[in-house]
Order: sequence, then structure tokens, then C-alpha cells
Amino acid sequence: MIRQTVRLGDLLVEKGLITETQLEHALEVQKTHNFTKRLGEILIDEGFVTEREIAETLSRQLNLEFVDLYGVELDMKLLAKFPLQVLKNAWAIPFSEDEEYIYVATSDPLNYDALEVLERAIVSKPIKLYIALKEDIIHIFQRLEILHRTKEIVEEVKREISQQGFKSENEESAVLKLIRLVIKDAILRNASDLHIEPDAHETSVRARVDGVLHETFLFDLEVYTALASRIKILGNLDISERRKSQDGRFMMVIDGKEYDFRLSTTPTLHGESIVMRILDQQKVLMKLSELGFEEENLKTFQDVIHQPYGIVLLTGPTGSGKTTTLYAALNEIKSIENKVLTIEDPVEYQLPLIQQVQVNEKIGYTFAEALRSFLRQDPDIIMVGEIRDFETLNAASQASLTGHLVFSTLHTNDAPSAVSRMAQMGLEPYLIADALIAIVAQRLVRKICPYCKTPVTPHRELLEKVKRWLPEDAVFYRGKGCPQCDMTGYMGRTLITEILRIDDVVAQKISEGATKLEIARVAQERGLYRPMIEDGIRKVLAGVTTLEEILRVTRS
Repeated sequence: MIRQTVRLGDLLVEKGLITETQLEHALEVQKTHNFTKRLGEILIDEGFVTEREIAETLSRQLNLEFVDLYGVELDMKLLAKFPLQVLKNAWAIPFSEDEEYIYVATSDPLNYDALEVLERAIVSKPIKLYIALKEDIIHIFQRLEILHRTKEIVEEVKREISQQGFKSENEESAVLKLIRLVIKDAILRNASDLHIEPDAHETSVRARVDGVLHETFLFDLEVYTALASRIKILGNLDISERRKSQDGRFMMVIDGKEYDFRLSTTPTLHGESIVMRILDQQKVLMKLSELGFEEENLKTFQDVIHQPYGIVLLTGPTGSGKTTTLYAALNEIKSIENKVLTIEDPVEYQLPLIQQVQVNEKIGYTFAEALRSFLRQDPDIIMVGEIRDFETLNAASQASLTGHLVFSTLHTNDAPSAVSRMAQMGLEPYLIADALIAIVAQRLVRKICPYCKTPVTPHRELLEKVKRWLPEDAVFYRGKGCPQCDMTGYMGRTLITEILRIDDVVAQKISEGATKLEIARVAQERGLYRPMIEDGIRKVLAGVTTLEEILRVTRS
């Protein structure tokens, strides 16, 4: 391998990505670490450059092509020829070969010693080097470890299929063992959902942990057929029907504890995509104070939910914790003296002292139909799982105007947008103004892992976006990644929120048909509204989450 003398710091200065002062600072930091940390890592940690900027600079200087490893088809048989530790030492992935070369992507092209060890492992052909992002290479290493971990039980499933076929009644079958292994792994990771997805060559199992999907298993397609059929039997679905979506539910005991699973299948190009929502009954019985509300927002929300009548709307995308917040609010205000009715699709968790009703559209029992019948049930508080159409919205507004407290959800990006959405659905502005008492918009953000939390300087572009909210002495943190957090740097999630309260002045604006920007401006002037990003920045400055995480879910 031809070695080139490359001074990365000088290159970055020459390209205008860092200054001489920043380079000198990074070199001083490197000295304090006794040169155990690479200069590139320090420059990234200090927020001076991004990993992609370093990769692109080295790519031009070394005349190496940059490759997106998720844009090429990996040759898994080729990868299997190399010891994993040799690949890890070189931060390298052999991704393809032809008659002349073996093509290798690395995130560290200056690590000549490790790359030479890798080259010696390839006796037949020379290597042609490419540059790739370290994050992509880490993910592929994780996939290789996953394949090794599941190899034994997958072979057992294959033997079972070839020897005796798939037997659905066999409770101790290898397929059921595999399902239990997949589910138990997801529960140990505190996952909220499991995704089983076939493609042209293999089946991927991914778990959604803290709102982000992580690949946990890889299976051959022959295993997928048995796996999908057994899961559909557990959920009482039709195993012969693969052309349309199906929904089901089942219960399973894992380590002596009962878990409910909401099952959904949908046909895709290569087979059925299967998603399981993991429902832990204990997790829903949370108090409002445990959700992550900032103190001022918590007091505001508690005041709102104790109003005698009106509509309280929760907004946010799917998976933003709206249902959990609604259940926590109902838990806070339910009592033997109140009649509380809910209409949901589906009923995910069962709550004491609350009458819960399931939507059944097959027989015409919709949200709107249930709401009309609720008013004859003498309720005090009504919860509507979601407002999807004008009929439901109109019924909810009428219920609030006749002296009932109504909770519901709506899909909008922020709190002021909910007013516009209600008007677009057909409700008159004066009715919106009379019915609404508050709108709560929320998102879930990942919390920094407490075991590997460390101070960090965010990249200058991120700081520029939020500088108007930052004090001069702001300190930022992130998780470096450790076994406790599965090397992600995050552990658990918390809420960031914005609450728009409606007083007489804001109600007047709504009834006049004001835009969402006008409503937001008037509410801010009256101290009734603060944008969500302000709540997020406060959590960043408190060391709860990262700036990158806040900007991932909010607009600056």
C-alpha cells in the first residue's frame, strides 16, 4: 500500500473549514489525551467540523472515491471471509469484488498499518480503497454480529421446516422459540415496536427504541415464511390472506410478566411487513409529573385539565406520546365522583374508573356516533381518541358547549396550526373560539445516557440556528456511547411541549378568522404561548438532551 504524508489539520485550514486557532486548540487537546485520540475525532467533538466534511476532504486529497454503503449492495459472502476483528481494526468493509479488485470502504484511510493487515488477509487480489462514513461502518459491524448471534436458532428452524414442515400447534417449535427470542430482545431494549420486513434477499427485524429504529436480527427468506405464519396465528389472523392488510392482538408471557401486542400486517413487494406494538400495562399508569413537562408547562396543563368544560386538544405526529399524556391526564382527574367515557381506536390500555369504548366501523359505530350516544350517558369528561372528520369535530364542540370537558388529539405540527385545521375541517371560527380552552403540542426527544454523558461543543451551524435563545456561557452535553445505551449515547425519552391557552382576546382573534401566525403573536404578547423550541433549549441547557435531538424534531 502506498503511504502518503497527509496533515489533516492543514488540509482543513486550507479548505477554510477550520481556523488556525481552532487547529491549535485541537492539537493542545490531543496532547492532554497523550495522543490516544485522533485529531479528526477531536475536531468533531469540539464542533469545528462534521465527519462528512473530513471524509470529503480526505477523499479529494487522497484521490479516493466516497461511497455510500447504504447505496450499494453488500456482498455478505465476501464479508464472511474476513475476521471481524481485522475489519474493526481497520474500520473497513469489503463490499464488492470483480476479476481485478476487492473493493473496500474505510472511514480511516490514514490507518495504514491496519489496512496492510487487512490487505495481507486477501492473498488473491489487490484492494481498491474507498472512503465511507464511520457511522455507516459501525451499523454494518452490528449487522455482522447480529447474523452470528442468530445463526444457531435459525439453523434449528430450517431443520424443522425441512424435516417435518411448519406445525402451528407445536408450542415448543423452533419457530416459536425464535419469536420469543425476538420479542424478549425487544423488551430488554425497552422497544415500543417491532418491525419484521422482508426484501429480495433476506428478512430484517428492527426494534424502535426511544423513537429510532435499530436492526436487531437478520433471517433468510425461508425462515420468514414460517415466522410470519406463526405470528399471524398468534394474532388470530388469516394465514392464507396475503393480499390485504390485517390487524390483530395477542398476549405473551415473557420472564413471568404479561405483555399485550397489537399486530398489523400489510402486503409489500417481497411479502408482508409485520409490525407489533408492545403494550406494557404498567407503563401507562404514569403521573403527569413523570412525563417530562417543564415546571411552568406542567402547572399550566394541570390548570387546564381541571377546567369544568371546553375542549383540550393534544397535537403531534404519530408516536409522539399523545395517548400516554391523555391517559396520564385522565388518571389525574378521574374520581368516584366523575363519569369518564372514552372512545378509542383501538383501546390500547385499560384504565380503572373509566368506561372505555372501542370504535367498530364495520357496523357503523364511529367516533361521531359514539359521541352522540355518550351525551345520553350523563358524562362529566369525554375523551375522543382522534378527531378525523367534521362530524366528529362538530359533535365534540357541541359536547364542550353543553358543559362537558372534552379531550382529543389532532395531527398538526404546532399548537396554533390546530385552529387552522379545525377551520379547514368545516367548523365555524366562532364555535372554535367558544369551545377551545387550550392546545398542547408535544414531541418526544431522547435523553442523554447518564453513564457516558460528557461535555461537548456542537457544530457551529447548529449553534447559529439557535443562538438567539442561548446564554453566553452555555454548556452542552452528549453521550459518547457505552454498553449501557447500546453505543447510541441516549437512554430513555422525555417530552418537549408548547401550550397555547385561549383567553378572551385570543378567542376574539380566532372568531375573526385570524391566521395561525397572528394567533401565535397575540398569545405570545399576552404570555399565553411559548414555542416548543424554547422548551427544548431549556432541556438542552439543563443537560437532559442534545441540541441535535431538539433540532431533529422542531423547527428553529
